Formats: sequence, C-alpha cells, structure tokens
Amino acid sequence: MTNKGGRPRLSASQKKKYKVDVKMSTEDYYTLKSKAMKAGMTKSEYMRRCIHDSSVRERLSPEHQKQIRQLCGMANNLNQIARKANAQGYSNARSEYLHLAKQIDQLLNQL
Repeated sequence: MTNKGGRPRLSASQKKKYKVDVKMSTEDYYTLKSKAMKAGMTKSEYMRRCIHDSSVRERLSPEHQKQIRQLCGMANNLNQIARKANAQGYSNARSEYLHLAKQIDQLLNQL
C-alpha cells in the first residue's frame, strides 16, 4: 500500500469520541466565547484546557463545618479571657487560657 499523505491516524486515547452538552446562560456563553477567542482557541479546546488546568475544591464536610464553628466559639472565649486578663490581672486568666489553648490545639489537629 502506498502512502497517500495526510494526517497520521490518532491513537484510541487521542480520539475525541465523547460529546458533552452543557447548558449556559447567555452571559456565560459569551464569556466563554470571548475568552476562547482571546486565547486563540475554539470554545471546545478552551473548555478542555480549563478541565485539565483547573481544580475544584470539595465542599467542607458537616464534621469540618462543626469543627470550624467550635473554633469560632473558642475565639470568642479567648477574647473574653483577654478582657478579663486586662481587667483583673493576668494571673487570674492564665489557667482558663491554657485550658482553651489545649482544646484549640486538639481541634486543629483533627482538622
């Protein structure tokens, strides 16, 4: 068989055989179109690049949300201890501070 020229065949992993339909608002569509044009790519190639080059962080689990709320409460407690220390003297607030600091360390280690 003689070589007729043309583009070499793509391997199975290089072929683009899947199609994904995406619904967008008008604003999103024109943003995509504009960014792809500025990048000198087709909309499809731009979206493929976005998929490869970006990352999405997972949502916080309910357990992590609970721990963050606990940290916020502990921060409020620290502020109260600081006010007490300023008003009554530092020696009275020291034990409360040490106890709360230990709890915060434990919670941060869990996160």
